[in-house]
Amino acid sequence: MPHPPRRRTVLTAFVGTAGAAVACSPDSSRGGAGGPAPGTSVRTRTGTGPAAAATAAARRLLPDHWEQIAFRTVPSDDDVFRVSGKRGHIVVSGPTAGVQLTGLRHYLQHTAHASITWAGDQLDLPATLPAPAAPVTRRADVPHRFVLNDTNDGYVNAYADWTYWEHELDVLALHGYNEVLVYAGADAVYHRTFQEFGYDDEELRAWIPGPAHQPWWLLQNMSSFPHPVSGQLLTKRARLGRRIADRARDLGMTPVLPGYFGTVPPGFADRNPGARTVPQGDWVGFARPDWLDPRTDAFARVADAFYRVQDDLFGPSTMYKMDLLHEGGKPGDVPVGEAAKSVEKALRKAHPDALWVILGWQHNPSKEITDAVDKSRMLVVDGLSDRFPTVTDRESDWGSTPYTFGSIWNFGGHTVLGANTPDWAELYEKWRTKDGSTLHGIALMPEAADNNPAAFALFSELPWLDGDLDLKAWFDAWSVARYGAADPHARAAWDVLRRTAYGTTRADKWAEGADGLFGARPGLAVTSAASWSPKALRYEAADFEPALGELLAVRRELRRSSAYRRDLLDVARQALSNRSRVLLPRIKDAYDRRDTPRFEKLTRTWLGLIDLLDRLVATDARHLLGRALADARGWGADARERDRLAYDQLSLLTVWGTRAGADAGLKDYANREWAGLVGGLYRLRWKTYFGELRAALDEGRAPKDIDWFALEDRWTRQPGRLPVRPTGDTYAIAKQVRAALARAD
Repeated sequence: MPHPPRRRTVLTAFVGTAGAAVACSPDSSRGGAGGPAPGTSVRTRTGTGPAAAATAAARRLLPDHWEQIAFRTVPSDDDVFRVSGKRGHIVVSGPTAGVQLTGLRHYLQHTAHASITWAGDQLDLPATLPAPAAPVTRRADVPHRFVLNDTNDGYVNAYADWTYWEHELDVLALHGYNEVLVYAGADAVYHRTFQEFGYDDEELRAWIPGPAHQPWWLLQNMSSFPHPVSGQLLTKRARLGRRIADRARDLGMTPVLPGYFGTVPPGFADRNPGARTVPQGDWVGFARPDWLDPRTDAFARVADAFYRVQDDLFGPSTMYKMDLLHEGGKPGDVPVGEAAKSVEKALRKAHPDALWVILGWQHNPSKEITDAVDKSRMLVVDGLSDRFPTVTDRESDWGSTPYTFGSIWNFGGHTVLGANTPDWAELYEKWRTKDGSTLHGIALMPEAADNNPAAFALFSELPWLDGDLDLKAWFDAWSVARYGAADPHARAAWDVLRRTAYGTTRADKWAEGADGLFGARPGLAVTSAASWSPKALRYEAADFEPALGELLAVRRELRRSSAYRRDLLDVARQALSNRSRVLLPRIKDAYDRRDTPRFEKLTRTWLGLIDLLDRLVATDARHLLGRALADARGWGADARERDRLAYDQLSLLTVWGTRAGADAGLKDYANREWAGLVGGLYRLRWKTYFGELRAALDEGRAPKDIDWFALEDRWTRQPGRLPVRPTGDTYAIAKQVRAALARAD
């Protein structure tokens, strides 16, 4: 499928949320519209080209070695890189900065045995970089490499700053992605747009959710929670969104922006004569915003304003993400096909060459939608390719609409390790090469990024592989690049992981691993922490645990990198988490038998493992709840706003929202094994529960009900002091984990 041509636009400033012109910083003013088509060489407005952008990224990623790498821009109709050179002078060519950086990643992994991922790096490189054995050329076999989920901004860190995003974009480009979802700042677009339709500043700020909850507002699932946003927050988020979009353009990636499909504030029809809205009912305990009938003139006027404002703030793009009637939305008496045509018409008016990006999820997109639109201008990013075994023919499902092979291996930001990699190895190439295939890309869409580094690296390589994917060979090679040299224990550890956490398939109708029970709302029969997660481990816990011993035995000189420490933490954490599923049935048995001494011993063991888990994850900065809340507080202008933003961030990880939403299934949806959360809320809940069970045993009565939401929300509002810096040694505590698991057998 041809990719839309790039539209050239000169942008010198954007208009802030209050209507004042806000000058862009040098970093945020570069780049034109949309992003380059695959294989197109583009020069940014400041006169720097793709090679200069790739060089700047290499300097950030490899500060001690970047001068030994020369990037060359070679125009091409395809995305193809070539790596050549001699010792100390590596030459990487390609049509865009992103493709050039993808060539650099190939060199680092396969020649220099180094690793840069979004979760741990290993850069123990010689002073002089080694030469490739021979020139290497790789060509992407699909034009679309899409990354990030709609929910990512909420579940990763809605309050991440430019330092985070600059590195994230470098890493995404390094792994070959050329289309990145950008939601930061979309609140400012809606805020400015609807001031043109009868709403004032204050009521719009009350309608817009806090940043952590905004993804679901953009999906038309909810609004107005937990507190009104401030004007200064809208302005700062718009600036960040512009900076992200422009850097994506510099790196040869298209910023995929939210399109307009009809979400309106309350009472829109009352303020705009002739408008027609359709109530959307509820979504998991939240009232959904109304839907403006896309067939009406009012919709056309709002869409015009929306795209005009968005262009002012972020520059135009060539890809816009929209999902009609997401997760139970109600069309009322509006024909869905006609609505889709009108949504498409509004997009075409604003951006004639744009692609409509739509999520493949549940029953979306319906045939009513795909049959109504220009299929050549739609791209379905499939979230179910590796989820259900019944997904076998997307050409039939979507009427030959172009689509991507996608994976959502993570829900809610769970820290669980693993992915259905055998499905990737079997299905991607099979579906891509079959007669009549409309598979034109990949889509990496875990609900939260920055986890599962092996899965990230493997999935990212799918379009660039030369030959079939041999998972055993891939994981063997990964162990070398990940730690810097071959090691029998590293190889053995990753073979265990390949066969267990990374050896699951969609045969059981799951794409993510089972979350741990330490993070569950207490009960003796609970089988998952999140309502919609697997109810049992998808592999044998005993088969997984040897990976921990093997990683601990990796020779000392290969243990220095953040990559090794992250993997060791992940494996030790997962082994502890898995043990919760072994231990809880024993606690239940002791309680049912009224065996008080055994119940007391087992519950002490349970709480001891929680304490050990909290100490383990406290050794890594990215596993600190205190750090995430400090990030949120950093966006506030005063103490009141800082407290509100911290609650916005933390509530998403605990109760999620209101009592009604929690009771409907959202509580602990985003559970994760982070320091402060494990040792704070999770330990408090289980200690409270076990205390009540013990009292019931002693007094010969049934246990009393506990108002868990009241306890959770109270803790969420006042979690106490939480560390913002890591403490302890990962290796030493991982050894304690191995010993504790041995004792608990």
